[in-house]
Amino acid sequence: MLTYKDAGVDIEKADEFVNQIKSFVKGTFNKNVITPIGGFAGAYLLEVAKYKEPVITSSTDGVGTKLKIAQALDKHDTIGIDLVAMCVNDLITTTSKPLFFLDYFATGKLEPHVAVDVVKGIAEGCKQAECALIGGETAEMPGMYKDGEYDLAGFAVGVVEKEKMLDGSKTEKGDVLIAVPSSGIHSNGYSLVRKLVELKGYKYEDKIEEFGKTLGEELLTPTKIYVKTVLSLVDKVNLKAIAHITGGGIPGNLIRVINDRLTAVIEEKSIKVLPVFKWIQKEGNIPKEEMFKTFNMGIGLILVVDKSDVDKTLELLKQQGEEGYIIGKLEKGEKAVKII
Repeated sequence: MLTYKDAGVDIEKADEFVNQIKSFVKGTFNKNVITPIGGFAGAYLLEVAKYKEPVITSSTDGVGTKLKIAQALDKHDTIGIDLVAMCVNDLITTTSKPLFFLDYFATGKLEPHVAVDVVKGIAEGCKQAECALIGGETAEMPGMYKDGEYDLAGFAVGVVEKEKMLDGSKTEKGDVLIAVPSSGIHSNGYSLVRKLVELKGYKYEDKIEEFGKTLGEELLTPTKIYVKTVLSLVDKVNLKAIAHITGGGIPGNLIRVINDRLTAVIEEKSIKVLPVFKWIQKEGNIPKEEMFKTFNMGIGLILVVDKSDVDKTLELLKQQGEEGYIIGKLEKGEKAVKII
C-alpha cells in the first residue's frame, strides 16, 4: 500500500508546523483582519471612508540567493525580515501604507524548526512594517529541492490616497536627492558575493576585520524596512519621488522615478559607502561601475525632495533614527543618472 507520506509528503508534520506558527502570526493581526488562521483565504476590512480615492497597491518579491547563505549556516530567523522588506519597501515608494502580507514557502522536505524560524522572521518584518500576516502557503515538493533547501516568495498589499500617490511625475529641475542609509547588502547581489567567497576560499564563519564580525553575520544582516520612516514624512514635506535601491543599484532604480528631460547628478564622494562594499570591491577586484549597478553601496532609499524642504526632511529623518544626507540634485538634460 502506497501513501502520500511514502511519496515524501507528510501532512501531519505540516499540520504541526501550522500549529507552531499560529501565535506569532496572530501577533501581527489588527482589527481589520476578519478571518482566522487556517482558512482558505485571508480577509482584510478596508476602511474606505478614510479615503476620497483609495488606490490599492501591490508588490511581490523574493530574497534571491541570500537564501543559500541562510541555509549554509542553518540560520533562518532573519531571512523572513528580508522577504517582507523587499516587498514593503517597494510599496512605500508610492507612500502606500502596507495593509497585509502573504508568503509562499516551498521545500523538498518540510523541517518544521526551519520553517518556524522563517515564519517568525516574516512575522517580525510585518510588525516592523505595521502590516498583518494574513496568509501563506507551505508547499512540500519532493524532488524539486535538495535536502535542506527551500525557496521563498512574498506578496504585499497596500493603500494610498490617489492624490498623494508618488510615481515620479512630480519631479522637476532643482529637486534634491537625499540618501537614506541601508543596513548592508540587503537582498541583491548575492550571486556575485557567493562567487567571490567561493573563488577566494572564504568561509562564512571567518571573522573579517573590516566588519568586526563574521562574514556570515554581515551577509545575513536583515534588510532595513523603511515604512515608518517614509510615512513620517508624508504631509510634512514636499516629497516628489522615492527610489528603492535594489537590483540595478543607484543608476538602475533612480532613473525609474524621474521625469523625462531630467538628469540625476550624484556626487560619488558624498556617498557613505559601507565597509562591506569596500571589502567586496577589494577582494573581487570588481570595477566601480559593476559595483554601482549591482549593489546599493550603502543607500537603501533615495528621496527626491523639493529644495525648500531639504532641512526639514533631514530633521524628520533624524527623529526616525535615520542619518539622511544629500547626494545630488536633478538638472535639465537627457533622462539619465550620472555619478560624478
